[in-house]
Amino acid sequence: MEAFEIFLTVLGILVVSFIAVYVLFPRLLFSFLRNALRRKGKLTEKSVKVGDLVWPYLEGGPSDGEPLVLLHGFGGDKDNWAMYAPEMVGKYRLIAPDLPGFGDNIRDIGRDYDMITQARLVRDFLDAMGIEKCHIGGNSMGGFVALRFALDYPDRLLSMTLFNNAGVVGADESELQKEAQAGKNPLEIHSADDVKRMLAFVAHKPMKVPGQFRKIFYEDFAAHRDLLDKIFWTLVEDGTVKPLNDQLGQVKAPTLIIWGRHDQLIDVSCVDVLEDGIPNAESVIFEDVGHVPMIENPKATAAKHLEFLAKY
Repeated sequence: MEAFEIFLTVLGILVVSFIAVYVLFPRLLFSFLRNALRRKGKLTEKSVKVGDLVWPYLEGGPSDGEPLVLLHGFGGDKDNWAMYAPEMVGKYRLIAPDLPGFGDNIRDIGRDYDMITQARLVRDFLDAMGIEKCHIGGNSMGGFVALRFALDYPDRLLSMTLFNNAGVVGADESELQKEAQAGKNPLEIHSADDVKRMLAFVAHKPMKVPGQFRKIFYEDFAAHRDLLDKIFWTLVEDGTVKPLNDQLGQVKAPTLIIWGRHDQLIDVSCVDVLEDGIPNAESVIFEDVGHVPMIENPKATAAKHLEFLAKY
């Protein structure tokens, strides 16, 4: 009985301590949970000098494995791939950088963040890493950068995987397109509570995020509001006014297109445009997924991805 009482006392202390850290030091707890996800994916945080920039990135998997470079979307960062990594690091050398303008990379509003510039900077990143050829993948804006990279530097790729990528216009307008045409940015966050709306816009079945963590997301967005607004409208300009629809036939890399049926940001009708336009392309559409398949359904998404990569 005494041992049980001791157990309950210790458990109570741990619970109270957890709550205290959550309330008083939410960033500390958030960092702990983020690092736990990295450890699960066998990812290590590193950095490399790229010209005048220092690029932070996550890396995991065998050092002699074929490089698999994964690019995050607008408002995201390298940790967008942490839940996906456990499925991929068994064979491939997974590398997930923070793109300029996001995460721990440079966030200078005076720089250019158009897709041609971002693709060129990814090339410079690969040069700095000593990577001559790689498999590339990208979600949303990151997919747009990957597609631009495939067009501009075709000899650098073994394959390309596009996860709900921006950069093309489909037959049907998405909710984001409608909002953008009305001059609104639906990805802008106006309060901690507004984070719930944004997550529901991005994911078909969004995970519940505790209030203190929503506060962190809002504070980080607010700290870079002007820069993110600039990048958003640059992305809209590049993706809807100057889409790559008529250039898809120039893509040489074998391409896998992965999409969520319920994507509100980039309509699923873009899949037909991509598959019809890119030679040697194949696609898969997940029925219960929105804009971020690698987060919403990492196991099923990775299974299709690995099956595709095995061919090349």
